[in-house]
Amino acid sequence: MDVVEDKKATDIVLLDLRPDAIIADFFVICTGNSDRQLKALIDNIRESVKIEHDQIPYATEGQAESGWVLMDYGTVVVHIFLDEKRRYYDLEGLWRAESRVMLNIQ
Repeated sequence: MDVVEDKKATDIVLLDLRPDAIIADFFVICTGNSDRQLKALIDNIRESVKIEHDQIPYATEGQAESGWVLMDYGTVVVHIFLDEKRRYYDLEGLWRAESRVMLNIQ
């Protein structure tokens, strides 16, 4: 979580999807203020996870300019949104019944 906090992401949520979710064990969801900040978050996550865990994402979907980026690390999927896209997709609401909020940093 420090990785996204370092680049000033807001409304950071860690959802625990275990034991039933097939997609991933955890979702990290956070919000950035601009596409430029989203790019900084993406770069910082990629570099920090590579250094600390020797892992790169299996897949990255979306682009900062679109307002949403998904970084798939297998058991952890990171969703980085602009505020309007986050409200539109409402992942917390979509996964409410299947998940537990483990951490919520406003």
